[in-house]
Amino acid sequence: MEIKKVGILGATGTMGRGIVQICAQAGYQVVASSRDKKRLNDALAFIDSTLGRSVERGRLTKEAKDAALAKIQGTTDTLDFRDCDLVIEVAAEDLELKKKTFAELDKICKSDAILATNTSVLPVTEIAKSTSRPGKVVGLHFFNPAPVMKLVEIIKTNVVSNDTVEAAKKFATTLEKTPVVVTDTSGFIVNRLAVPLMINAMQMLEQGVASAQDIDTAVTLGLNHPMGPLALSDLIGNDIVLEMAEAMHKALKEDRYIVPAVLKKLVAEGKLGRKSGKGFYDYSKK
Repeated sequence: MEIKKVGILGATGTMGRGIVQICAQAGYQVVASSRDKKRLNDALAFIDSTLGRSVERGRLTKEAKDAALAKIQGTTDTLDFRDCDLVIEVAAEDLELKKKTFAELDKICKSDAILATNTSVLPVTEIAKSTSRPGKVVGLHFFNPAPVMKLVEIIKTNVVSNDTVEAAKKFATTLEKTPVVVTDTSGFIVNRLAVPLMINAMQMLEQGVASAQDIDTAVTLGLNHPMGPLALSDLIGNDIVLEMAEAMHKALKEDRYIVPAVLKKLVAEGKLGRKSGKGFYDYSKK
């Protein structure tokens, strides 16, 4: 099946609006959905502003910007997904919520539509079971920020069809992303490696091994990472990292995913990282 029209459920968050943008820029008709009209309008305005800055910097023509924006249809009604060829869910990392959402999408979407989840840690197999089309349910895990990051993890369950996996891979390449295929295991590839690194850095901070800045500097210069693990946690969102670690510890039962006290404290204090202005670092004056 050729994918021409893409639905994004949960289009108002950082990841959702990023996926909306790259799909529209790739030439797809995009249905961007949110239950909150104001948040939806804010997300569409943000995409407009982001593309506008690209025009100002000479990275994009005004014609290309206008063409991309014309591809996006904002909606608060999930019934508008009924003629989409692919629907990508970008909701909160809550398994029961995702299962309920996919059961609803299953009834709305046409029978040959592919349903995808952008989950970073949750079992795609369990989500697929909530539908009558488990062979057409796949994980499409983008990375933040979606317009910049080149990787997409394709999560392959034991029941998904090869045609669905191949369609997902082809779709990712049309977005100028590099797809990697991974079995349905908690954390997949990247987060299964990255979360323990961040947790280990947090434990070192708790133990007074070094300051946050020195830990991050050591990783960037010593391991040649683009940013340190504590700065990365701030970028992802410390609340999201906490949720991922808890979900992976529950699934894998490995001590390396136990949430450090310092992370729990930051989240309890609302210090979620860049999005709140403070986390392991202070961004309020930047």
